[in-house]
Amino acid sequence: MSTVAEPGLAVSNPLTRLAHHAYHIRRFALRMGEVQGQGYIGQALGLADALAVAWCHAINYRPDEPEWEGRDRFLLSHGHYAIALYAALIEAGIIAEEELETYGSDDSRLPMSGMASYTPGMEISGGSLGQGMSIAVGMALGLRQKNNPAFVYNSMSDGELDEGATWEAAMSAAHHQLSNLIVLVDINQQQADGPSQKILGFEPLQDKWRSFGWYVQRVDGNDIAAVKQAFDLARHHPEPVPRVILLDTLMGKGVPFLEQREKNHFIRVEAEEWQQAIAILDRGAKA
Repeated sequence: MSTVAEPGLAVSNPLTRLAHHAYHIRRFALRMGEVQGQGYIGQALGLADALAVAWCHAINYRPDEPEWEGRDRFLLSHGHYAIALYAALIEAGIIAEEELETYGSDDSRLPMSGMASYTPGMEISGGSLGQGMSIAVGMALGLRQKNNPAFVYNSMSDGELDEGATWEAAMSAAHHQLSNLIVLVDINQQQADGPSQKILGFEPLQDKWRSFGWYVQRVDGNDIAAVKQAFDLARHHPEPVPRVILLDTLMGKGVPFLEQREKNHFIRVEAEEWQQAIAILDRGAKA
């Protein structure tokens, strides 16, 4: 399991350490957004706490050996969140910080949508939403057949709950008792076409996942303590069932002027606002 240490940071307090990792992930994402002047920054800021817990606490991996067979697999089903995962992979030491300056450029290993063939730590290529769950089920089955104790984490958006393939995969995972599968659902209540609940209502989510045979937790996805506990409980749950963590997150978390936007599924801001956003994050980290 990774324990990414921060020079000068007191690792004796795990929540403080994780909060600092989340701050770094947000900052890296904003710096990449500044390179292109746009991007899925709202999602990256909202999911940063869960990514910090995943990559700096829960997941087993080797930074210098991203294809190590014993690694836990982290699937980015929502491929447009690539900027968020890149930021986490930088914080995890799998990608060099210097590479963020190439984000979205020709020949970069950090394209604007996730591509497994380009980026270390990117397990699948993202594109059409709703595909990650099916791939995750296949991976979890394959690992079990090989007696590999690794876990498969599938990160997905609430918009992917609109896809029938997601629920077919959920039913299949329960049928096969895939206790090595942990799904993370980012419930930020926004999709490209508008508020998630107006596009296609998906509540009550806990009841639905539970009825499909899953171990279900729903937490404030921006509460580090709650997220850490949820990851730990999911990993160590004793029943032979798949596990899902429903994460209620705030788009643009940590930057008030982005949090308050009515629509921030895809963000474009004025050039000087990127530095303003970073300065706000820095002040918050020092508070």
